[in-house]
Amino acid sequence: FADIGDIVRGKDLYRGNNRENDKLENKLKEYFQKIHGGLTSGAQTYYKDDTANYYKLRNDWWDANRQEIWNSIICDVPEDAKYFRESSYHKGGTYEKCRCAIGNVLTNFDYVPQYLR
Repeated sequence: FADIGDIVRGKDLYRGNNRENDKLENKLKEYFQKIHGGLTSGAQTYYKDDTANYYKLRNDWWDANRQEIWNSIICDVPEDAKYFRESSYHKGGTYEKCRCAIGNVLTNFDYVPQYLR
């Protein structure tokens, strides 16, 4: 989940195959260019200095959509699935179906710098 956020926001440190990364980055630029084109004129003005790589728009898009992405990842998870493994300190793992009791994303790892995860 956190790696997806890094890729979307253009913050992925582990680049790997340059050709594949360039291809992915170009696709993301293409998608966010389309998103930018569909914004209201006020929003386009807000992002006017962000059209080279759309990093600001990409970050805001991630913030707005991370819950839906999490829900998509866990949509078919069994009811007894646990997100974190059990430890000697905490025997329960996580809540049912990898969800907090109020349904929020269980983790904020997507906001922790990649080199610290």
